[in-house]
Amino acid sequence: MFAALSVENAPEASRPAMRSVAEAWGGAVPDAVARLAASPELLNGFLAMSASFENCTLDPLAREVVIMTVAVRNDCHVCVAIHTGRLRKLGADQDLVTALREGRAPSDERLAAVRTFTLDVLATTGGVADDAVEALLAHGYTERNALEVVLGIGAYTMSTFANRLVRAA
Repeated sequence: MFAALSVENAPEASRPAMRSVAEAWGGAVPDAVARLAASPELLNGFLAMSASFENCTLDPLAREVVIMTVAVRNDCHVCVAIHTGRLRKLGADQDLVTALREGRAPSDERLAAVRTFTLDVLATTGGVADDAVEALLAHGYTERNALEVVLGIGAYTMSTFANRLVRAA
């Protein structure tokens, strides 16, 4: 069930994305991509959304906090592993990485605020109270950033659900 596909046997519409990911990953197609390739719509949709999220105005550590919060909440082990590596490449301190992996608030108040807001958005399906938005804004984030958190949640909810469905490793 949900076999890992290669560039040669994946649907034609998945192949360009697979090649692009392989280039970025040193020639290898990650298992998650190989399994998600069965649906070009999902694979290409996720890659487009995650690229958009990567280009938003949230700083890189804040983006990774959003992603790790979603990944831990949704119990996506492959996402946690990948984004632990990304945090390390960004120079995140071990306390931040450990807190996020354990589902705890980081000691950095600004990053804790984006984590709390992400959890609030998830818990209320976007219907957060005004004071939750104000708490995010009080830590230097903007209304645009609040919407970008929703973008990150959308992209990585798709990813975590799909990765769990296909048993990506």
